[in-house]
Amino acid sequence: MNTLQDIRYAFRMLLKRPGFTVIVVLTLALGIGANTTIFTAIDAVLLNPLPYKDPERLMVVWETNKQLGPEMWDRNEAAIGNFLDWRSRNQSFDQLGALFDTDMNLTGVGEPQRIQGCVVTTNFFQVLGVQPMHGRSFVPESETPGSPFTVIISHELWQRQFGSDRGIINKSLTLNAHQVAVIGVMPPGFELQFPITRHVDMWVPMVIDIGDLGYHDRSNNFLYTVGRLKQGVSQEQAQTEMNLIAGQLQQQYPETNTEKGVRVVALHKQLVGNVESYLYMLFAAVGFLLLIACANVAGLLLARVTARHREVAIRIAVGASRWRLIRQLLTESIILSGLSGLLGLLLAYGGVKLLVSLTPSEVPRLHEVGLHVPVFLWTLAISVVTGVLFGLAPAVQASKPDLNTALKESSGRNPGSFQGSGLRNLLVVSEVAVALLLLVGAGLMTKSFLRLQQVDPGFDATNVLSMNIALPTSKYREQRLLTFYDQLFERVKNLPGVKSVAGINPLPLGNSNVSDRFVVEGAPFVALADRPFAGVRVITPDYFQTMSIPQLKGRSFTEQDREKTPNVIIVNEALASRYWPNQDPIGKRLGFFEEDPGKQEWREIVGVVGNVKSKALEIEVMPEAYFPYRQVPENFMNLVVRTASDPVSMVPAIRSQVLSVDKDQPVSDIMTMEQRVAKSVAAKRFVMSLLGAFSILALGLAAVGIYGIMAYLVTQRTQEIGVRMALGAQKRDVLRLIVGKGMALAVIGTAIGLIASLALTRLMRSLLFEVTPTDWLTFVMVSVVLLTVALLASYIPARRATKVDPLVALRYE
Repeated sequence: MNTLQDIRYAFRMLLKRPGFTVIVVLTLALGIGANTTIFTAIDAVLLNPLPYKDPERLMVVWETNKQLGPEMWDRNEAAIGNFLDWRSRNQSFDQLGALFDTDMNLTGVGEPQRIQGCVVTTNFFQVLGVQPMHGRSFVPESETPGSPFTVIISHELWQRQFGSDRGIINKSLTLNAHQVAVIGVMPPGFELQFPITRHVDMWVPMVIDIGDLGYHDRSNNFLYTVGRLKQGVSQEQAQTEMNLIAGQLQQQYPETNTEKGVRVVALHKQLVGNVESYLYMLFAAVGFLLLIACANVAGLLLARVTARHREVAIRIAVGASRWRLIRQLLTESIILSGLSGLLGLLLAYGGVKLLVSLTPSEVPRLHEVGLHVPVFLWTLAISVVTGVLFGLAPAVQASKPDLNTALKESSGRNPGSFQGSGLRNLLVVSEVAVALLLLVGAGLMTKSFLRLQQVDPGFDATNVLSMNIALPTSKYREQRLLTFYDQLFERVKNLPGVKSVAGINPLPLGNSNVSDRFVVEGAPFVALADRPFAGVRVITPDYFQTMSIPQLKGRSFTEQDREKTPNVIIVNEALASRYWPNQDPIGKRLGFFEEDPGKQEWREIVGVVGNVKSKALEIEVMPEAYFPYRQVPENFMNLVVRTASDPVSMVPAIRSQVLSVDKDQPVSDIMTMEQRVAKSVAAKRFVMSLLGAFSILALGLAAVGIYGIMAYLVTQRTQEIGVRMALGAQKRDVLRLIVGKGMALAVIGTAIGLIASLALTRLMRSLLFEVTPTDWLTFVMVSVVLLTVALLASYIPARRATKVDPLVALRYE
């Protein structure tokens, strides 16, 4: 009964002051809405179990190689020979499967199209604990060479391309110019969660010839490996056994497995990767934002209960207990926070849509982000907690008034030295400190991102279009392969608006990189396993010109660099300076692919070009070697076209030229190089933008908090100010009094915020690029901005105080 009375009374009091109620609800709704939005991502990406059977038992098994650089050594794809030994020798896993992704050409069902595919071991779906919705899974015999070609398709491809036809099972399709039979359709919504979350249209069984596993099968790393632990076996036990197996392989195959090991990582941990750090940082940011909002509202409630001091005193005088008063005031606070939670959910609904649209595609499980039951429970919990958090201190403060003073005062007058000033000051200091912490984090991320954007990728991305072309090996080999590209390049080059055209594999800032070991002619003999790596890229003669990569020495490739001419190679500046410092590398020779010096095919260096950021802008350039495509023909090439104007407008014409050469040949992954550069920094841009938005909101809330406390101070001390001015105080004295009070609180908050920032920003070290977590310039600039805003927030009410009429103030009630 008392509770219902408290609720009814609370609503009456809130409706009597609608302006106050609206301000509080909006302030809290911003904090709760931001928290709920980020929590949706936390819930989907980090907290929600993977959609597989017993997902906690799923592990990723990486091959490690200490000979590689610091960014690469501990998580590498496995060589097929090593994978087969892992699978046959281990006792920790129920099953160990492998996969690699490859796009495929689907023809004969409408226009030719490039679909996303994946080659898997036949037990792959058993490892995940998922079975096709229609048809069956692969059988072990499918791995045997010469077995009939079979595929499993996704539910989405089944609907999109085949109209959900149940007769698709055992139907024949043309895939990469081969006839394959569809044996299964996966359930709706099934997506590959490894190595990254990606949509796959078709799965193909991996054919493994175990009769003769040579050097190439232990040095060519391309398999992603995933395993299911046996019941009762821990990740640590599996790691110990795999270390033992890796040691055996090092002794058994020293020419390929020296320094190679194994690393076992939980599949969920592997998926979230660096995203986990970004999400928790954003979650901390919105948590701080909510704290600032709570501090603001607590300050408003303190001012409100101070204005109600006479009411509270009368209720106590007539017998109300202190607990009853606290309960009443907390009821009002929780109702305010409940209303804020409802509005916060509405804001979060729009925020989640915006979050999904802005989030880079690299973030795993993005399609699962939404307002689900755990999100509603979270919003309910933080609404209640914030109601108690911002309401408790004002309620406790109001429940112990000075009855003699309060009852003697007239009903319209407040005490000159207002109650709770110490608590209000503490709230303002806390707001400033937390706002500074957020601003420092945003400042460091912004500076890091700007530094990243200033990195020269090594090529000019302006007006360059790129697309993938994959010619099926069953149809295109040797001379026919070269003829196709010759005809295509000639046709595209003659299109109006095209300045230059070329091909490369793999493309810088693309989805793949290829590297191999090499040896310098004349250097002391080094076993193949101990030789250094260089990036390997196959290009057409006009590639450097098309991409505007500077030719530093020697020449580029020409049409005369063919299969029957001397083997040549072009190296980047990083390779040349590392192995021939202060020397001319032109004429030197490198050897690839072969361990025996007597059988080595040497390639003469004919040119040196500038360094290119091939993997990512933040990763150090590695040595790279370029091969002429006529000497190392590739079925898969990336077409790059430099145009005179907008390259996107050229897509239909270029696609038409591809079809005119081969009507069954699709193109895919069409994107400008500017888009690829932007995509490579999309994750950092996303985090910087969100953190910047939250910090600006925090700065605004802190400014409102300072303004509110100063405005209230002016109102409370109107009579005192009038007396001071009547006794001769000048306007500058009043300004100094009010502004000094506000700036003192801001300076204290800034000092505390700086100390906290020095401690907490060290956790951001791995997220920053060429910026230290204690960058003094960022700290100084942020402090100046915050103090300037605090000065403005203090000056506005102070200026109003200077306009007080002493005669009016002396009569002030």
